[in-house]
Amino acid sequence: MTSHDALPRTARAASHSRGRLSGRLVLVNLSIPAAPVALFLTGLLVTGGETNLQVLITLGSLLLACLVVCGISLARWLTTRYRLTAERFELRSGLFLRSRRTIPINRIRAVDLTANPVHRIFGLTTLRIDVDGQGAPAGRGLRLDGLTKADAAELRSLIIERRDRGHARNAVDGDGLVSELDRSWIRYAPLTVWGVGSVLAGAGSVYRTLHEMKIDPLELGVVKDLVSRFGSVPLWYGALLATLAIAALGAACSTAAFIESWSGYELRHTEGGVLRIRRGLLATRSVTIEEDRLRGVELVEPIPLRWAKGAKLNAVAGGLGDREENRRRRALTPPIPRDEALRVAAEVLPAAASPEEGNLLTRDGLAPHPRAALRRRINRALMAAIATAAVPIGLGLWLDPVLVTIGWIIGPALAVALTALAYDAYRTLGHGVRGRYLAIACGAFAHRTVVLRREGIIGWNITRSPFQRRAGLLTLGATVSAGDGVYKVRDVSVARGLALAEAAVPGMLAPFVERDPAAGR
Repeated sequence: MTSHDALPRTARAASHSRGRLSGRLVLVNLSIPAAPVALFLTGLLVTGGETNLQVLITLGSLLLACLVVCGISLARWLTTRYRLTAERFELRSGLFLRSRRTIPINRIRAVDLTANPVHRIFGLTTLRIDVDGQGAPAGRGLRLDGLTKADAAELRSLIIERRDRGHARNAVDGDGLVSELDRSWIRYAPLTVWGVGSVLAGAGSVYRTLHEMKIDPLELGVVKDLVSRFGSVPLWYGALLATLAIAALGAACSTAAFIESWSGYELRHTEGGVLRIRRGLLATRSVTIEEDRLRGVELVEPIPLRWAKGAKLNAVAGGLGDREENRRRRALTPPIPRDEALRVAAEVLPAAASPEEGNLLTRDGLAPHPRAALRRRINRALMAAIATAAVPIGLGLWLDPVLVTIGWIIGPALAVALTALAYDAYRTLGHGVRGRYLAIACGAFAHRTVVLRREGIIGWNITRSPFQRRAGLLTLGATVSAGDGVYKVRDVSVARGLALAEAAVPGMLAPFVERDPAAGR
């Protein structure tokens, strides 16, 4: 084992008490029981001071659950030990079920720091160690809670230094800054569509909670007042007001989430060939991505953001955990101007600025897909319009003829809108080999353009549905050990798809292709 002097201050002090983690973690978790008290006071406020047995039982259950969480956290603090040596990192924990994890230093891929609002109050942070996926269950990276910010940063530096010992460390020009927050970017925050979904999800959660407490939301004074004010207005007017209110609340939620998630954002090149993304207002996050494990980037342009000429940039990289964790940690930028996203992509991709490759993420110059792909999209759009219109028409034949009229209005309007969307989705399709990269473009509601390093492609996945076989099409999936795993070139002709696979990674698909002598192929 290494000497105490080689450990950060937290570990040196802890080594005299057998490596125990900071006891300040107990204070953080003992604050959890305050949540049921706050919920109880909120419930009294909503119900006008009235309560019942069901409310008390629900709140008591929440309090008991919080106490159990505190007990588990206390036991974890009492039993957790860690040690760093020149060859490995060790972690021992558990009271009744004891666990010991040992990770070789050379398998560590990323060391990230995260601090939620409660951690920040106490000056603490969480250090997360991600390991190589080979032989490690997904999502089982090590976590150390309750470290001070200075000690966590020092421990991370020691781990990275020992991991990279004996390897050449890439020098960084200047301060390595690639991008940092521009306050003008906040104009893109309301254009992210998830805000409306969060409003609806929050309303559903509140309704379920009140229902569990035997409280009817329709009987609350605030709801009754709204019904009395707008109960006499026409239905279309009430629906319009409700839609506008939900859209406004969604935009406000999206803006608040943007401020919380991306305040203090900066993207830097650091020594050792590492990209580091720092961001967060209440909960701070520091994510590291090894440039050697960066397989490409993905430009995402959802419809509202695309109208404002904005986009988001994601990394296609290994070492970011399982699929769900990868989605949370892969963001290289917030919603930003599209030109800025292209500039950032050119700076983070290894040697992506050669004249042969040009601007990798532009769709100009990509090979188009056959017209059969357009017909497939238009057919799906018309089928969706017919199925949607059939619902009110069927109900109208059974209940009220007015619904039949509504169905005949919805059907053609929806068919026109979905057909336009299908044509836009077809125009987005494209593929091509650009120097050392494979470029793929697709998407309807959100345009996605991804560029993958050709040497990072480890396999091809070819699928053909019965309808694709009739149209002479196939879907070619490029498999990489990063990101979503498979990136698909959809509805490409058989000949062009096979030629693309051969051009991108010569010889990989050849053993699995049967040539037709009669056709001369």
